[in-house]
Amino acid sequence: MQFFNLHTHKFTNQPDVLELVNQYPQDFVENIPFYSIGIHPWYIVEEQIEADLQLIESKLQEKNCLAIGECGLDKRIEIPLDLQQSVFEKQLALAEKYQKPVVIHCVAAFQEVIEIKKRLNISVPIIIHGFSKNEQIAKQLIANGFYLSFGKYLLRNPELETVFQSIPNDKFFLETDTVEETIDEVYALAAKYKNIDIESLQNIIQQNFNTIFKDGRMD
Repeated sequence: MQFFNLHTHKFTNQPDVLELVNQYPQDFVENIPFYSIGIHPWYIVEEQIEADLQLIESKLQEKNCLAIGECGLDKRIEIPLDLQQSVFEKQLALAEKYQKPVVIHCVAAFQEVIEIKKRLNISVPIIIHGFSKNEQIAKQLIANGFYLSFGKYLLRNPELETVFQSIPNDKFFLETDTVEETIDEVYALAAKYKNIDIESLQNIIQQNFNTIFKDGRMD
């Protein structure tokens, strides 16, 4: 396994890529080898929450479910923040119960996510996917035990170069999310920014994968 894609919405089934495919409870696809599953704040439906959580809990007990998510908080949508927070906290409780990492969607709510992690004393790894903010926020998140995943915005925003360079090697992942570019292209840019070769970057990501996804396989 040469490449790990932390977060994607498209299963491409490439032999050299382990893809953590994002799944939603309502649209679950059985034949995806490795996936995360969660209630995205955009798609919270109040009368569906309990059924969704039950499905998530059943999948978290399966070996090819590597993480819960994407879930989190988004202040730029109309769904009330207190409802979002309730659904988010229930998913964090499941992550703790089954000792699965969490893939986070966070928009304009980093302080709230940090506060929730502290208040609930969450011990499982939490990864902020699609990180696009400044070095100050990155450092604060890392200081509070979060991991950061880079992809779409790394490709689109040259100003993220210095932010990415500042991230410790044991605290980041790479992803494609919904972009057309391949994970190979993300790795190529990340290696350039870190001033290392692709093989060294692959080793870094492999070590981070092994640290966090204890049930997964990236051989």
